[in-house]
Amino acid sequence: MNTTSLTVHVNRLTGEIHIPGDKSISHRSIMFGAIAEGTTTITNFLTGDDCLSTISCFQKLGVEIIQDHEKVTIHGTGFEGLQEPSEILDVGNSGTTIRLMMGILAGRPFFSTLIGDDSIAKRPMTRVTKPLKALGAGIDGRSGGEYTPISIRGGSLKGIEYQVPVASAQVKSAILLAGLQAGGTTKVIETAKTRDHTERMIQHFGGAVEVDGLSVSVQGGQQLKAADVHVPGDISSAAFFLVAGAIVPNSEIILRNVGLNPSRTGIIDVMKEMGADLEIFNEDLAAFEPVGDMRIKTSSLKGMTIGGDLIPRLIDEIPVIALLATQAEGVTVIKDAEELKVKETNRIDTVVHELAKLGARIEATNDGMIIHGRTNLSGGIVDSYGDHRIGMMLAIAALICEKEVNLVDAGAISVSYPNFFSHLENLLS
Repeated sequence: MNTTSLTVHVNRLTGEIHIPGDKSISHRSIMFGAIAEGTTTITNFLTGDDCLSTISCFQKLGVEIIQDHEKVTIHGTGFEGLQEPSEILDVGNSGTTIRLMMGILAGRPFFSTLIGDDSIAKRPMTRVTKPLKALGAGIDGRSGGEYTPISIRGGSLKGIEYQVPVASAQVKSAILLAGLQAGGTTKVIETAKTRDHTERMIQHFGGAVEVDGLSVSVQGGQQLKAADVHVPGDISSAAFFLVAGAIVPNSEIILRNVGLNPSRTGIIDVMKEMGADLEIFNEDLAAFEPVGDMRIKTSSLKGMTIGGDLIPRLIDEIPVIALLATQAEGVTVIKDAEELKVKETNRIDTVVHELAKLGARIEATNDGMIIHGRTNLSGGIVDSYGDHRIGMMLAIAALICEKEVNLVDAGAISVSYPNFFSHLENLLS
């Protein structure tokens, strides 16, 4: 059992962190750079394992991509320049890679096969393969296309109108990427507003997209043009240090260059309503993706109910919000979050099980969890189960634990935040 001893019972966190690039935007910048014509340069690219899987897949499709640390240069071929891969496309642990790539490959007149790791093999794909089949793509896989390996023979797509049954930016994005290659108009109707990075990226690369409430439409046959991308810091990564600053005594942390896309700022709304001493400054709302700096201080927190339209705006932050709730006075209820069951792990069960090991008073429900605060956390052996966000949440939890905490599979954190532990160490010095 590979375990890492975590820092416990910290008296203070102070300093500044430059948050690494947003994972969702880093993925999309590679994809759009590849399907656009011309040379795209990406800066502040996230060098986590998931995003490197996206680079590898597009290189296998014949796209020239040169990576120099956080700078990536893509010599885009346009949709038409993508080539049939001679080997299987391995997405590793990345759900974003496989689902969005299916949308791109659905419109290409060649054969390809997608696989991933053990976690990907358990994650549902019908939510994407069903609408792509309706567009006209030939797709198969285990259980009729529910699970990997997924094989695609694309081309000759015709636009559709599709009501997405689950609030998922990945599903919406896959359909839009296929729709850009289809005849006529493709319209996606959402059940709730999800992150809009794909819509912004289409426009940034010279395309047109129409947004009307919960519906998003694209015309087929658009030619995208290369455009440079500076990736803002990932608010999902910043969330761990926002929570750390709020719950560790005598703390003050400044987070630089954090993405403030309104479809992603649910964590800010929740923390402020719970009473967090959180300030946003140096905002640049005119950027391709709005950004700003944040200051978080130790806070007196109170419980609340989190659900409804807030959930898609903070779905990835729920594990660390659950930790935050253990240090808030009163009861916090998280509901309408069934989507947590089909992430890298079943995050409802995993969060509840692992925080309970540390002494949290927390219970699972069918669509979320109930957390009773304020609770002193003890210590013990905890497990990320290969889920990067569970691993980071537990590392932050250890900071307020009274006894030793050992984390199984801390290496999973490298998926989205390779420098997480060094950044944490800087705040301790």
